[in-house]
Amino acid sequence: MPAPATHRASGLIIALAAAAAFGTSGPFVKPLLDAGWSPAAAVAVRAFAGGLVLLPAALVALRGRWGLLLAAWRLVLAYGLVAVIGAQVFYFAAISRMPVGIALLIEYTAPILLVLLAWGRTRIPPALLTIVGAVLSIAGLALVINPSGAGGLDVLGVVFALCAALCLAGYYLIAALPTGDLPPVTLVSAGLVLGGVALGGVGAVGLVPFTFSFAPVDMPLVGEVSWMLPMAVVVLVATAFAYLTGIIGAIRLGSRVASFVGLVEVLFAVLFAWLLLGEVPTWLQLMGGALIVAGVVFVKLEREGPDGSTVQPMAKKLSKGDHVEWSTHGTTTSGEVEKSITSDTEAAGRTVRASDDDPQYLVKSDKSGREAVHKPEALKKTSS
Repeated sequence: MPAPATHRASGLIIALAAAAAFGTSGPFVKPLLDAGWSPAAAVAVRAFAGGLVLLPAALVALRGRWGLLLAAWRLVLAYGLVAVIGAQVFYFAAISRMPVGIALLIEYTAPILLVLLAWGRTRIPPALLTIVGAVLSIAGLALVINPSGAGGLDVLGVVFALCAALCLAGYYLIAALPTGDLPPVTLVSAGLVLGGVALGGVGAVGLVPFTFSFAPVDMPLVGEVSWMLPMAVVVLVATAFAYLTGIIGAIRLGSRVASFVGLVEVLFAVLFAWLLLGEVPTWLQLMGGALIVAGVVFVKLEREGPDGSTVQPMAKKLSKGDHVEWSTHGTTTSGEVEKSITSDTEAAGRTVRASDDDPQYLVKSDKSGREAVHKPEALKKTSS
């Protein structure tokens, strides 16, 4: 097995490729929207087709363990409704009314929304670093939304982008939930297919605008092309390839480092929008974007809990024999820590990527005797 350093180096390259792939979504969808596609129709086709492309990898990873998928139906449903339908429909609706890069910058204030939500709910002020990050991002958002002081961006477009940010914040909360043994690629594929089918059904009964156009689309860089070209890029590159490489990158880098690398998506989206659509942000908008990204970096420097609040690393690491509890899809299970995993190894029937900075724990259920691997933030110590 390759050394951890090799995994991290390749993981960085893979995560950057994922960020670049995700960054193609807006620039390639916008010509479809301009040609008559509704945001809901574009998302439905993207999600359903992308989920089908990922289906072979999802089935291989699942290895016939259909019970895992059935047990996680609530998680799959939430993923499909929030991450697929909510975030993508609102983002596509936003870019139909404003530049791609600006809409994505507004959407990327989601971590700040989580901080404000946790602050309001718990009445506990966040750490200083988090407050600094929130202030920077809010200042940047003000520059991005209305840099000229008059006129500014389309108001409804800004509302759509902020709704996309709320859905992205919801996705972060969902992503922080333990998935048990359900493979991430299976969750993504099932969520995409479910989201695409659900959105198609909603559109079919007329609850949301659902229009297609098979006329050629205009892309400033290459001229007039078939609608199938941008849609193929969105399905194969911005969905299937992006999600698959994003999962691999997160496994090799750890979720925290991968989340930082994911911020590069904004830069790629701005670059592709400039090259493909001729959309160039103003200098003030670029300054605002830099402040937003810097603010998110400050927030992410604090370790995030699953509810968006910042938590400190465990003062005492778990040890063999410690009794713990964890929750999987709403069901609480108790068990005993068998060992700490601090390097890449095979455990509980799968490959575990871990390091001293990002350890995981092998635990055995008291009730079933089944072994599973969990990150420390998913475990609650009950006794030694």
